[in-house]
Amino acid sequence: MNSIVIIAIVIVAWGGIVGLMLLGWRNRGRRQQDVIGAFPDVPTDPGALLLGPDTGVYVGSTVAPSWQDRVAVGDYGDRASAEFSNFELGILISRSGANPIWIPRESITAIRTERGLAGKVMTADGVLVIRWTLPSGTEIDSGLRGDNKLRYPDWTALDPRAAEVPGATPTESDIPTTGDAAAPTADETPKDDH
Repeated sequence: MNSIVIIAIVIVAWGGIVGLMLLGWRNRGRRQQDVIGAFPDVPTDPGALLLGPDTGVYVGSTVAPSWQDRVAVGDYGDRASAEFSNFELGILISRSGANPIWIPRESITAIRTERGLAGKVMTADGVLVIRWTLPSGTEIDSGLRGDNKLRYPDWTALDPRAAEVPGATPTESDIPTTGDAAAPTADETPKDDH
């Protein structure tokens, strides 16, 4: 009899904790609704397929620049297996059992790799992160853990920041030095007296 009462108390307590977590998630979604707004619709003609489709897991989206402030609006915070493709007009993330995410080309501000996103921590460069601006003006990070990480360089090459300075060469401060001493500048270069 005592063990049945203890089991019942544990089940009720566990149910209460789960209920409070769901309530908190719904409240977060309501608070974010005005900031997040609506996600863009997938166009009927996204243009030619340029890269992909690649497979992996959609880790989630967060309000930039935080890697932990997960988007709770709709099902956009839900983790799901995904297929992601780069088209002429943008990037499509097709998620199993969830709404697709369309990222228009002009909305993308950065594509990079990170160690983690949406509270999930992985190995170095384990998550492909696309930073983009929603129609509401809010910038978010959408993360994907690809099945084939060797494809990440193909995706990060799409980073629009790289296209801003075509043919740019690294500055002196970008060039690594060897040994303990920094490379001499033009004023410090020894002159030949002969």
